[in-house]
Amino acid sequence: MKQGQSLWTREELILAINLYCKLPFGKLHRNNPEVIQLAHLIGRTSNSVAFKLVNFASLDPSLQKRGIKGAQNTSKLDREIWNQFNQNWDELPYESEKVRAKFDHSTVEEVYQIDEAELPKEGKVREQIVKVRVNQAFFRRTVLAAYNSTCCITGIQIPSLLIAGHIRPWGIDEKNRLNPRNGLAINALHDKAFEAGLLTITPDYTVKISSTLKGKEIAIAKEDYFLKYDKEKIILPSKFLPDRSLLEYHNNERFIP
Repeated sequence: MKQGQSLWTREELILAINLYCKLPFGKLHRNNPEVIQLAHLIGRTSNSVAFKLVNFASLDPSLQKRGIKGAQNTSKLDREIWNQFNQNWDELPYESEKVRAKFDHSTVEEVYQIDEAELPKEGKVREQIVKVRVNQAFFRRTVLAAYNSTCCITGIQIPSLLIAGHIRPWGIDEKNRLNPRNGLAINALHDKAFEAGLLTITPDYTVKISSTLKGKEIAIAKEDYFLKYDKEKIILPSKFLPDRSLLEYHNNERFIP
Protein backbone atom coordinates (compact mmCIF):
# COMPACT_ATOMS: atom_id res chain seq x y z
CA MET A 1 0.00 0.00 0.00
CA LYS A 2 1.33 3.40 -0.97
CA GLN A 3 1.90 6.13 1.60
CA GLY A 4 -1.27 8.10 2.30
CA GLN A 5 -3.60 5.35 1.15
CA SER A 6 -6.09 3.85 3.60
CA LEU A 7 -7.06 0.22 3.84
CA TRP A 8 -10.32 -0.78 2.21
CA THR A 9 -13.14 -1.40 4.68
CA ARG A 10 -15.55 -4.32 4.55
CA GLU A 11 -18.37 -2.05 3.36
CA GLU A 12 -16.22 -0.59 0.58
CA LEU A 13 -15.26 -4.07 -0.61
CA ILE A 14 -18.90 -5.19 -0.58
CA LEU A 15 -19.74 -2.20 -2.77
CA ALA A 16 -16.87 -3.07 -5.11
CA ILE A 17 -18.06 -6.67 -5.50
CA ASN A 18 -21.59 -5.42 -6.05
CA LEU A 19 -20.32 -3.32 -8.95
CA TYR A 20 -18.12 -6.14 -10.23
CA CYS A 21 -21.22 -8.30 -10.54
CA LYS A 22 -23.17 -5.63 -12.42
CA LEU A 23 -20.58 -4.65 -15.01
CA PRO A 24 -19.58 -6.57 -18.14
CA PHE A 25 -15.96 -7.71 -17.89
CA GLY A 26 -14.85 -5.25 -20.56
CA LYS A 27 -16.13 -2.28 -18.56
CA LEU A 28 -14.07 -2.70 -15.39
CA HIS A 29 -12.04 0.42 -16.11
CA ARG A 30 -11.48 3.83 -14.56
CA ASN A 31 -13.39 5.79 -17.23
CA ASN A 32 -16.63 3.90 -16.71
CA PRO A 33 -19.16 6.39 -15.22
CA GLU A 34 -20.30 3.82 -12.66
CA VAL A 35 -16.72 3.26 -11.52
CA ILE A 36 -16.28 7.03 -11.21
CA GLN A 37 -19.53 7.30 -9.27
CA LEU A 38 -18.55 4.61 -6.77
CA ALA A 39 -15.12 6.20 -6.34
CA HIS A 40 -16.79 9.50 -5.49
CA LEU A 41 -19.13 7.84 -3.00
CA ILE A 42 -16.36 6.14 -1.02
CA GLY A 43 -13.75 8.88 -1.36
CA ARG A 44 -11.31 7.02 -3.55
CA THR A 45 -9.94 7.50 -7.05
CA SER A 46 -11.50 5.82 -10.05
CA ASN A 47 -8.09 4.18 -10.63
CA SER A 48 -8.27 2.64 -7.17
CA VAL A 49 -11.80 1.32 -7.68
CA ALA A 50 -10.99 -0.07 -11.14
CA PHE A 51 -7.91 -1.80 -9.77
CA LYS A 52 -10.00 -3.36 -6.99
CA LEU A 53 -12.49 -4.67 -9.56
CA VAL A 54 -9.62 -6.28 -11.45
CA ASN A 55 -8.40 -7.76 -8.16
CA PHE A 56 -11.75 -9.47 -7.77
CA ALA A 57 -11.55 -10.67 -11.36
CA SER A 58 -8.41 -12.58 -10.40
CA LEU A 59 -10.50 -14.51 -7.85
CA ASP A 60 -13.25 -15.40 -10.33
CA PRO A 61 -12.85 -19.11 -11.27
CA SER A 62 -14.75 -18.53 -14.52
CA LEU A 63 -12.07 -16.09 -15.64
CA GLN A 64 -9.28 -18.35 -14.42
CA LYS A 65 -10.61 -21.08 -16.71
CA ARG A 66 -10.32 -18.67 -19.62
CA GLY A 67 -6.71 -17.93 -18.71
CA ILE A 68 -7.46 -14.40 -17.50
CA LYS A 69 -5.50 -13.76 -14.33
CA GLY A 70 -6.39 -10.19 -13.40
CA ALA A 71 -4.35 -8.39 -10.76
CA GLN A 72 -2.29 -10.61 -8.49
CA ASN A 73 -2.02 -8.58 -5.29
CA THR A 74 -5.36 -9.31 -3.66
CA SER A 75 -5.46 -8.87 0.08
CA LYS A 76 -6.63 -11.36 2.69
CA LEU A 77 -9.76 -9.28 3.23
CA ASP A 78 -10.41 -9.20 -0.54
CA ARG A 79 -10.44 -12.98 -0.58
CA GLU A 80 -12.54 -13.22 2.57
CA ILE A 81 -15.22 -10.86 1.25
CA TRP A 82 -15.19 -12.55 -2.17
CA ASN A 83 -15.74 -15.94 -0.53
CA GLN A 84 -18.45 -14.60 1.77
CA PHE A 85 -20.27 -13.11 -1.19
CA ASN A 86 -20.00 -16.23 -3.35
CA GLN A 87 -21.01 -18.55 -0.52
CA ASN A 88 -24.00 -16.43 0.53
CA TRP A 89 -25.80 -15.36 -2.62
CA ASP A 90 -29.06 -15.45 -0.68
CA GLU A 91 -27.89 -12.70 1.72
CA LEU A 92 -24.82 -10.70 0.60
CA PRO A 93 -26.27 -9.16 -2.60
CA TYR A 94 -29.15 -7.64 -0.65
CA GLU A 95 -26.79 -6.47 2.07
CA SER A 96 -24.61 -4.83 -0.57
CA GLU A 97 -27.63 -3.02 -2.03
CA LYS A 98 -28.55 -1.67 1.40
CA VAL A 99 -24.97 -0.50 1.95
CA ARG A 100 -25.00 1.23 -1.45
CA ALA A 101 -28.29 2.96 -0.62
CA LYS A 102 -26.82 4.13 2.68
CA PHE A 103 -23.80 5.64 0.93
CA ASP A 104 -26.23 7.34 -1.47
CA HIS A 105 -28.16 8.73 1.52
CA SER A 106 -31.19 6.84 0.28
CA THR A 107 -33.06 3.57 0.81
CA VAL A 108 -33.34 0.48 -1.35
CA GLU A 109 -37.04 1.27 -1.74
CA GLU A 110 -36.16 4.64 -3.29
CA VAL A 111 -33.28 3.30 -5.39
CA TYR A 112 -35.47 0.57 -6.89
CA GLN A 113 -38.56 2.79 -7.07
CA ILE A 114 -40.69 0.46 -5.01
CA ASP A 115 -44.04 2.13 -4.39
CA GLU A 116 -44.58 2.63 -0.66
CA ALA A 117 -48.32 2.18 -1.24
CA GLU A 118 -47.61 -1.46 -2.18
CA LEU A 119 -45.79 -2.17 1.08
CA PRO A 120 -46.78 -2.71 4.70
CA LYS A 121 -45.59 0.20 6.84
CA GLU A 122 -43.06 -1.95 8.70
CA GLY A 123 -42.15 -5.45 9.85
CA LYS A 124 -40.77 -8.69 8.43
CA VAL A 125 -43.33 -8.93 5.63
CA ARG A 126 -42.28 -5.53 4.29
CA GLU A 127 -38.60 -6.44 4.46
CA GLN A 128 -39.21 -9.72 2.66
CA ILE A 129 -41.17 -8.08 -0.16
CA VAL A 130 -38.46 -5.45 -0.65
CA LYS A 131 -35.72 -8.06 -0.49
CA VAL A 132 -37.31 -10.22 -3.18
CA ARG A 133 -37.81 -7.24 -5.52
CA VAL A 134 -34.26 -5.99 -5.04
CA ASN A 135 -32.75 -9.47 -5.37
CA GLN A 136 -34.61 -10.18 -8.61
CA ALA A 137 -33.34 -6.93 -10.11
CA PHE A 138 -29.79 -7.66 -8.92
CA PHE A 139 -29.85 -11.16 -10.41
CA ARG A 140 -31.12 -9.93 -13.76
CA ARG A 141 -28.50 -7.22 -14.05
CA THR A 142 -25.69 -9.55 -12.96
CA VAL A 143 -26.61 -12.28 -15.43
CA LEU A 144 -27.13 -9.91 -18.35
CA ALA A 145 -23.82 -8.20 -17.58
CA ALA A 146 -22.03 -11.56 -17.58
CA TYR A 147 -23.43 -12.33 -21.03
CA ASN A 148 -22.96 -8.77 -22.32
CA SER A 149 -26.74 -8.58 -22.82
CA THR A 150 -26.59 -11.36 -25.41
CA CYS A 151 -28.92 -14.36 -25.63
CA CYS A 152 -26.77 -17.42 -25.04
CA ILE A 153 -28.64 -19.42 -27.71
CA THR A 154 -29.57 -17.01 -30.50
CA GLY A 155 -27.14 -14.14 -30.01
CA ILE A 156 -29.98 -11.59 -29.81
CA GLN A 157 -28.66 -8.39 -28.18
CA ILE A 158 -31.89 -6.63 -27.23
CA PRO A 159 -32.05 -6.48 -23.41
CA SER A 160 -35.81 -5.92 -23.35
CA LEU A 161 -36.24 -9.31 -25.05
CA LEU A 162 -33.93 -11.16 -22.68
CA ILE A 163 -34.63 -12.95 -19.43
CA ALA A 164 -32.22 -13.87 -16.67
CA GLY A 165 -33.39 -17.46 -16.52
CA HIS A 166 -32.63 -19.92 -13.74
CA ILE A 167 -31.11 -23.33 -14.46
CA ARG A 168 -32.36 -24.75 -11.18
CA PRO A 169 -35.71 -23.00 -10.54
CA TRP A 170 -36.08 -20.13 -8.08
CA GLY A 171 -38.81 -21.91 -6.18
CA ILE A 172 -36.86 -25.05 -5.27
CA ASP A 173 -33.32 -23.85 -4.58
CA GLU A 174 -33.10 -20.90 -2.22
CA LYS A 175 -29.31 -21.13 -1.93
CA ASN A 176 -28.81 -20.61 -5.67
CA ARG A 177 -31.59 -18.12 -6.35
CA LEU A 178 -29.12 -15.26 -6.79
CA ASN A 179 -26.10 -17.28 -7.84
CA PRO A 180 -25.23 -15.95 -11.33
CA ARG A 181 -23.77 -19.36 -12.17
CA ASN A 182 -27.36 -20.57 -11.92
CA GLY A 183 -28.36 -18.03 -14.54
CA LEU A 184 -28.65 -17.84 -18.31
CA ALA A 185 -29.24 -14.77 -20.46
CA ILE A 186 -31.87 -16.16 -22.78
CA ASN A 187 -34.77 -14.92 -24.90
CA ALA A 188 -38.31 -15.43 -23.64
CA LEU A 189 -39.25 -18.20 -26.09
CA HIS A 190 -36.26 -20.40 -25.35
CA ASP A 191 -36.55 -19.65 -21.63
CA LYS A 192 -40.09 -21.10 -21.70
CA ALA A 193 -38.84 -24.12 -23.64
CA PHE A 194 -36.00 -24.58 -21.14
CA GLU A 195 -38.46 -24.43 -18.22
CA ALA A 196 -40.72 -26.96 -19.95
CA GLY A 197 -37.83 -29.34 -20.60
CA LEU A 198 -38.10 -29.01 -24.37
CA LEU A 199 -34.47 -28.00 -24.56
CA THR A 200 -31.50 -28.21 -22.27
CA ILE A 201 -27.88 -27.17 -22.15
CA THR A 202 -25.42 -29.96 -21.48
CA PRO A 203 -22.52 -29.65 -19.01
CA ASP A 204 -20.22 -29.00 -21.99
CA TYR A 205 -22.43 -26.01 -22.90
CA THR A 206 -24.18 -27.56 -25.90
CA VAL A 207 -27.85 -27.00 -26.75
CA LYS A 208 -29.91 -30.19 -26.88
CA ILE A 209 -33.44 -30.20 -28.29
CA SER A 210 -36.09 -32.64 -27.06
CA SER A 211 -37.19 -35.40 -29.42
CA THR A 212 -40.76 -34.18 -28.90
CA LEU A 213 -39.90 -31.24 -31.17
CA LYS A 214 -38.50 -33.54 -33.84
CA GLY A 215 -40.36 -35.68 -36.35
CA LYS A 216 -40.78 -36.65 -39.97
CA GLU A 217 -42.80 -33.57 -40.76
CA ILE A 218 -40.90 -30.59 -39.42
CA ALA A 219 -42.69 -27.25 -39.45
CA ILE A 220 -40.62 -24.32 -40.66
CA ALA A 221 -41.18 -22.59 -37.30
CA LYS A 222 -39.74 -25.53 -35.37
CA GLU A 223 -36.73 -25.64 -37.66
CA ASP A 224 -36.09 -21.90 -37.41
CA TYR A 225 -36.76 -21.51 -33.71
CA PHE A 226 -35.48 -24.77 -32.27
CA LEU A 227 -33.95 -27.48 -34.43
CA LYS A 228 -31.28 -25.33 -36.04
CA TYR A 229 -29.78 -24.76 -32.57
CA ASP A 230 -29.62 -28.47 -31.73
CA LYS A 231 -26.03 -29.54 -30.89
CA GLU A 232 -24.79 -25.94 -31.16
CA LYS A 233 -22.58 -24.46 -28.46
CA ILE A 234 -24.06 -21.64 -26.44
CA ILE A 235 -22.48 -18.20 -26.34
CA LEU A 236 -20.54 -18.30 -23.09
CA PRO A 237 -20.55 -15.44 -20.58
CA SER A 238 -17.38 -13.45 -19.94
CA LYS A 239 -17.66 -14.37 -16.24
CA PHE A 240 -19.84 -16.54 -14.00
CA LEU A 241 -19.86 -19.61 -16.25
CA PRO A 242 -22.96 -21.79 -15.74
CA ASP A 243 -22.35 -24.33 -12.99
CA ARG A 244 -21.92 -27.78 -14.55
CA SER A 245 -23.63 -29.52 -11.64
CA LEU A 246 -26.71 -27.34 -12.11
CA LEU A 247 -26.74 -28.11 -15.83
CA GLU A 248 -26.49 -31.81 -15.01
CA TYR A 249 -29.54 -31.40 -12.78
CA HIS A 250 -31.52 -29.85 -15.64
CA ASN A 251 -30.35 -32.53 -18.08
CA ASN A 252 -31.33 -35.35 -15.73
CA GLU A 253 -34.39 -33.98 -13.93
CA ARG A 254 -36.08 -31.41 -16.19
CA PHE A 255 -35.23 -32.27 -19.78
CA ILE A 256 -37.58 -34.44 -21.86
CA PRO A 257 -35.24 -36.59 -24.02
